[in-house]
Amino acid sequence: MMSVREILKHINDEDAIVAGAVREVIPQVQKLVEAIEPRMRRGGRLFYVGAGTSGRLGVLDASELPPTFGIPESRVVGIIAGGDQALRHAVERAEDSSEQGWQDLQSYHPTTDDTVLGIAASGTTPYVVGAIRMARQHGLLTGGITNNLHTPLAKAADYAIETIVGPEFVTGSTRMKSGTAQKMILNMISTTLMVRLGRVRGNRMVNMQLSNAKLIDRGTRILQEELGISYVEAQRLLMEAGSVERVLHQRSSYNVFY
Repeated sequence: MMSVREILKHINDEDAIVAGAVREVIPQVQKLVEAIEPRMRRGGRLFYVGAGTSGRLGVLDASELPPTFGIPESRVVGIIAGGDQALRHAVERAEDSSEQGWQDLQSYHPTTDDTVLGIAASGTTPYVVGAIRMARQHGLLTGGITNNLHTPLAKAADYAIETIVGPEFVTGSTRMKSGTAQKMILNMISTTLMVRLGRVRGNRMVNMQLSNAKLIDRGTRILQEELGISYVEAQRLLMEAGSVERVLHQRSSYNVFY
């Protein structure tokens, strides 16, 4: 019976709760990131494991890191119940197996320097909980992102991040506030790790892949500003070196970020 404006306002009112809920769990996110960082410095990888919306968000975050920060696709990997086809289409009962998550990880030959981060709004998804339990048993670092308290996922993980956003505008539709909270936390984790691992300078994406005209232009303007050279010269240097970072390392005049 609501008008369009009323529906939109109520959804927005609910969404406004999310940032505060995420802020409450920053101490837990901090502990997890601090545990992941030394492992990644040793060559370890970060795996996101989820089903449905949670799985899609993990794959999304992982897939955006190589073009943004220039890291190999193998360093942060998103795994979704049902495989890549589940990104677009629901795969019936894919999330119901408590063994399949760990089995799906086996193709990556996980080691004790790797981290597995399970994502499940309910905190009960068998695919996710099973993967986290087995990963922890095998000595991998584990984390869990959930939107409920005292869940099997939180109990299974070394580090639990429980973001309580309250009931959804459409009851049970965790693609809404819960999904938004998960997206925010994944952004925080991955971006903080990339900053700590030196994949940015200042607040600039100096390792971004030059995969389109927009990013080439962005990289050119960074070099133009930092080195005090013409746009044409900056673009020539960028295209020769392949990244902003390489140009800045090669130029003795560059010291602003060190």
